[in-house]
Amino acid sequence: MDDESLRRADVILLPGARTGRDPARSIKPGPRRQPAGVVAATQRERLLDGLVRTVADRGYQHATVSDICRAAGVTRPVFYEQFSGKEDAFLAAHRFGTGVVIRRMAAAFAAESDWCAGIREALGAMLQLLAGTPAFAAMAVIEIEAVGPAGRQEREQLLSRFRAFFAEVPQPPGGVAVLELVDAVVGGVYSALYRWISSGRTDQLPDLLPVLSLFCLAPFLGPEQAAVRLGPVRSTTGEDPSCTRIDPADTRQ
Repeated sequence: MDDESLRRADVILLPGARTGRDPARSIKPGPRRQPAGVVAATQRERLLDGLVRTVADRGYQHATVSDICRAAGVTRPVFYEQFSGKEDAFLAAHRFGTGVVIRRMAAAFAAESDWCAGIREALGAMLQLLAGTPAFAAMAVIEIEAVGPAGRQEREQLLSRFRAFFAEVPQPPGGVAVLELVDAVVGGVYSALYRWISSGRTDQLPDLLPVLSLFCLAPFLGPEQAAVRLGPVRSTTGEDPSCTRIDPADTRQ
């Protein structure tokens, strides 16, 4: 499967990519009914899709369990078989969806021969996935704040997984503390995503790739060298030691 096919497959996996009431996902009653485990898994998927789309449309505070169930085509008793409440369902959707994004980023990173190219490709994978599923982007990046302390904790765990891509970055100049610099870079990337998604430019997120790539590399390599490493022509005479291949630390949830 080529890279583009992988991205399309991952978009489908993101909660909110499909409608909960898609006829292809209906559960048929009668003697040929699917096994209970399959039914429960399908209902859960539909509820996650319904939650993401409802929250993206109405906002977390105004979305109700009834709204989510209606969007999913699932009854309230079934919802409460799966989740303890709206917050529990939101966190499950966020955790599942961001896990898909991080795994796709890690695969894109690992496919490259050096850290610089890996960061660029990981960012590109993330931007493509979010642009392809705007409802999930809005729910995961914008509405997470409305969830309160549990949402902020979930977001911090996500940012920690993103920091793993900077596990062994080159030492920045001037004796700057690496951990604090990485935190600033990760926070800046998240802030840029928030600004574009909140202003309705989710479908244009891939346009951010050049500036985010430069933003991630420049603090560690310097702006001139970062621009060279990200340029269209890549040297074949030898690797730049500042971009030696480094696999990210564990990015699993």
